[in-house]
Amino acid sequence: MYPSKFLLYSQCSARLKLMDNRQIARLLREVAAAFTIKNEKKFRFQIIAYERAADAIENSTQEVEDLVKENKLSDLAGVGPSLKSHLEELVKSGHVRHFDEVLKNVPEAVFPLLQVPTFGPKKAYKLVSAFHLKNRGSVISEVKALAEEGKIAALEGFGEKSQSGIRQAIEEYNLGRLKTTRMALPFANELAEQVLAYLRKSKSVIEAYSLGSLRRRRSTIGDIDIAVSTNNAEDVINHFVSYPYCERVIERGEMTSSIAVTSGKQIDLMTQEPEGFGSLLQHFTGSKSHNIHLREFALQKGLSLSEYGIRTTRDKILKHYKTEEDFYQAIGLDWIPPEMREDSGEIELASQHKLPKLVQLSDIKGDFHLHSSFPVEPSHDVGQSTMEDMIKKAISLGYEYLGFSEHNPSVSKHSQSETFSLLKKRSKEIERLANKYKNIIRLFSLLEVDILPDGKLALDNDSLALLDGAIVSIHSVFSMDKQRMTERILKGLSHPKAKILAHPTGRLINQRTGYEVDWQKLFNFCQKEYKALEINAWPERLDLPEALVRDAIAQGIYCVINTDSHEVSQMDLMEYGVSVARRGWAKKSDILNTLGYNTIRSWFEK
Repeated sequence: MYPSKFLLYSQCSARLKLMDNRQIARLLREVAAAFTIKNEKKFRFQIIAYERAADAIENSTQEVEDLVKENKLSDLAGVGPSLKSHLEELVKSGHVRHFDEVLKNVPEAVFPLLQVPTFGPKKAYKLVSAFHLKNRGSVISEVKALAEEGKIAALEGFGEKSQSGIRQAIEEYNLGRLKTTRMALPFANELAEQVLAYLRKSKSVIEAYSLGSLRRRRSTIGDIDIAVSTNNAEDVINHFVSYPYCERVIERGEMTSSIAVTSGKQIDLMTQEPEGFGSLLQHFTGSKSHNIHLREFALQKGLSLSEYGIRTTRDKILKHYKTEEDFYQAIGLDWIPPEMREDSGEIELASQHKLPKLVQLSDIKGDFHLHSSFPVEPSHDVGQSTMEDMIKKAISLGYEYLGFSEHNPSVSKHSQSETFSLLKKRSKEIERLANKYKNIIRLFSLLEVDILPDGKLALDNDSLALLDGAIVSIHSVFSMDKQRMTERILKGLSHPKAKILAHPTGRLINQRTGYEVDWQKLFNFCQKEYKALEINAWPERLDLPEALVRDAIAQGIYCVINTDSHEVSQMDLMEYGVSVARRGWAKKSDILNTLGYNTIRSWFEK
């Protein structure tokens, strides 16, 4: 099965190179699918563990191979002792005997079908087995041909409607609408808010919320799930399937419905009467691991949980809950913020009344990473809005201070004296605006400065002296190994004017995994030298990732949430950076730009 293609030749290293994290994640999902096919009920804990580990590995900023070498695999959520040993075997030998055993007798042709919308493991297995499909490369086109020939409808458990749905799903797949293509959080949230706004126009909708990974504010989202509180489910569903941008009704039941919208994304709706809406909201928000742990916790108290409410195991009486707060309280827990519901210790803290009070959008007092249109002639990413327009926007947001951080002038197109002259003009403009708005908002003269491959900053000391501080970042030569990249970052960040490391992993969601860094060495440096790590709210970055946010704040390192705005409207992206911070369990006191102006000024002057 997988071993023959597991090892890939790498010319740059002249050695065999292991699968990258994305390929390993796909392998784990295939193992989970095989468990589902063999006995979903029996292996449910293994299925959840493998899917959770696949998510953690896919979003990790460090390669599994390096985590194995550093004995840090257990730091990944969902990687327990058993899975840890399998991954170590995978790295050391390119082969896992246990995986072979699990995948045995599951046709390889099953797995490509799992990339097609609406296909799950059992459905794929039934089709592949019934029609004796064996070719992994051609199975999708073969299933499409079977549907077009009308041969699937006769298969037990399918029928004409299912056959039509399969044909439609494969057509969507061929148009690039892969089930596994995930949206960045801001894009998914915008789509969900459009649907929610439409639903709330119905008089039958009492409350409406997004669910699942979107409500937990994960960095990427698959399908969008929505819950509605109503006393008239039929009316709500009729309204839902009439959504103006509905391309196709996938399923329509008495209490639930699913549609595909113009973008090809699937929207699932669940309804519940108000008396039990809190139970539904809780059940479909947390991760699988959170919910399983919660059920186990409740069973110890003689309680059984479901989306309908809570039963006592003794008398089986079902009690409904209008709110999540009441639901959690009924099992002896404080309400757990959705962003924390990942089974990472939050249930234990909730039982001890020790949950952290997470940072909120209203706590933010300023933004340090803004690219205005002031002509500093950078090599890329020129801002579109004037400094004054951005100041007015900041005032409308209630900010106390603002920092302008355009990219440094292009190194290749300017001499040091030309760069100094440009920045001198910029300093005078910021000073003029600071005086004009001094009674309303305070300004910082910052700059986003490139850390060059040799670790030097792209500005000389004379130019840096014009600044209150520098936000330093990597914008080139991402392929350095971990040691060289770490040395490069530490050298650049060691300059007295360098205060914040921007988008620290360099990742671009769905585009680039980012470079490797020795995070513990970086954390130690930041803690000792009073440096901050940015949580970049830009939709394709959301960087620092939440796992590293949690590690950083645990070691007393400030994070700062910035929007990296290049235009006034982008300053509203701050909420997504706050979401990342909350998923990293950050409190207000962990975030630099929740502090008052005088404290911030002192920090920049250290």
